[in-house]
Amino acid sequence: MTNKTFLPKKIRGIALLTVSVLSVAMIPVAQSQLVFRNTVTGDVLDLSFGKKGEKTEAVEHFLNTGENLYNTDEEAIKSGESLFMTACSGCHGHHAEGKLGPALGDDYYTYPKNANDKGFFETIYGGARSMMGPQYNNLTKDEILQTMAWVRSVYWGPAEKADWLTEEQKANFEPAPVPEDFKEAMENFKKTH
Repeated sequence: MTNKTFLPKKIRGIALLTVSVLSVAMIPVAQSQLVFRNTVTGDVLDLSFGKKGEKTEAVEHFLNTGENLYNTDEEAIKSGESLFMTACSGCHGHHAEGKLGPALGDDYYTYPKNANDKGFFETIYGGARSMMGPQYNNLTKDEILQTMAWVRSVYWGPAEKADWLTEEQKANFEPAPVPEDFKEAMENFKKTH
């Protein structure tokens, strides 16, 4: 091989490498998705499993930020109530006051991470201890977000413990009324403990 043939091949190689690097650099960088973890084991949740639904803007936004856009969407909250009644109320009560499962409208969280929407989603999607099985086969990701929005709308605890609220929302927060069943149960509990 002479230098006459080697130099053009070397230049062609460098040119090809340069074009390849530039091509890769021009690919749009996708927003990184948050890592969602199982509430009990801490294992990474595979979000590809479960009931399929359309990819909504709310789901895409949530998977990238952990912020539930439906928390202030009245239509989604109404839909979430219907979903809650069919998927959750058997254990958590019709007013999120608790039955076999814990109350969801107060400021006590069996799993403290449920005080923010990412943690709450992880518990619903992947399940938890005891009877709280994973809901990914029963509800789409979008339906889970709508259900969460309804639960957040009936929250009767103090604003400072509502990690899903912005500072502005906390300043204007008015808690939902405490369900009578919950009030009565708490009074009975206090009498016996």
